[in-house]
Amino acid sequence: MAETIREQLAGVFTPMVTPFQNDEILYDGIVQNVEKMNRTGLRGYFVLGTNGEFKSLSVEERLKVLKTVVDHAAPDKVIMAGTAAESTKETIEITQEAAKIGAQSVSLLMPNFFRKYMDDDALTGYITKVADASPVPVLLYNNPSVAADVLISPEVIRRVSAHPNVIGMKDSSKGNFRSYLEAAKGQDFYLLAGSAGFFLDLLEAGGVGGVLSLANIFPDDCVKLYEAFKAGNLEEAKALNTRLVELNKKVSGFGGVAAVKCAMNLAGYTGGEPRHPLRPLSAGEKATLEANLKALGYI
Repeated sequence: MAETIREQLAGVFTPMVTPFQNDEILYDGIVQNVEKMNRTGLRGYFVLGTNGEFKSLSVEERLKVLKTVVDHAAPDKVIMAGTAAESTKETIEITQEAAKIGAQSVSLLMPNFFRKYMDDDALTGYITKVADASPVPVLLYNNPSVAADVLISPEVIRRVSAHPNVIGMKDSSKGNFRSYLEAAKGQDFYLLAGSAGFFLDLLEAGGVGGVLSLANIFPDDCVKLYEAFKAGNLEEAKALNTRLVELNKKVSGFGGVAAVKCAMNLAGYTGGEPRHPLRPLSAGEKATLEANLKALGYI
């Protein structure tokens, strides 16, 4: 029997990094990461998001990275692809190509170059036009920290959640998920946490999963938290959550994508380096990160 949309989204997704060395993509490293993650309980892979540094990639590179993940992902892993561009036209074109390659759904970061004009009507129009043209279901990606502070409002969610091809949102904003759940009430619209910092809180409020940067490094620990919650073992889930929240502060909260990549290298994955102008951690920062991971018992 075919999976429902809710079943496809329920669980932990890794926001896949794009490893670089000297600004060139390490495609072999992507393969190694995928093959290693295939053996975990991850629900799937979110390719070409913030951790994937998608805005630092050409469209050709984006599609090649996606194809690399699709070609090596296990059959049980669900693949989402970030396909956003500043124009609706280009977003539709990338979305359609991503679907051809094998993405099962796409994710849209909001346009933000003309930030002053990205009001509810503009964002609603963008989402609706892409969803109308997309061969696969569409999720929104709400991350004002990398979108010039463009924040998706509950009113936009109220409008687009009724669209048959808009299925949910990865929310990386702070303190807003309850208003989004309320705005989408009664619709088949599912929320995923974009941070380990509020993953358990979102699950308890009615969200279905998470796209967690920590899942690039310690996927099994992220999955254990989700499974404990689903099994009704709330005390275990809360204990695991306390550890993951602290870990998240020491990794993503410490140095963003560069710290995630450095931690991956320490944990046996291929994190590589960020692409310039994003800088890798300094030697001192690497030493601090390594010491923190050892102190917390993760390496």
